Amino acid sequence: MNQQLTRSLLPGLAAALILVATTQAQASEAIVKKARCVACHAVDAKRVGPAYKEVAAKYKGDTKAPAMLFDKVRHGGSGNWGQVPMIPHAADKISDDDLKAAVQWILALE
Repeated sequence: MNQQLTRSLLPGLAAALILVATTQAQASEAIVKKARCVACHAVDAKRVGPAYKEVAAKYKGDTKAPAMLFDKVRHGGSGNWGQVPMIPHAADKISDDDLKAAVQWILALE
């Protein structure tokens, strides 16, 4: 492909990628709301549990974080953010795929 054609396609490709990322983020945010995670968490404010942005900042760059957070949500626990426990969330409340998407979305927040 010649450089001029490549340059003319880049803005459209960039816009398409932004649209896909935005759509995926909106879908993941909808998963979090549907699963009622927002009863205890908010994007940028502490509620019962930490703000999602705090979680993202704490685990930024940690390659083990997605699996660890998946397990924490699925099985519950306490001690990472104080003594208030994270209650377990069974697969009939949020599927594995939805939970993975939610964790990915949370970790991508800035």
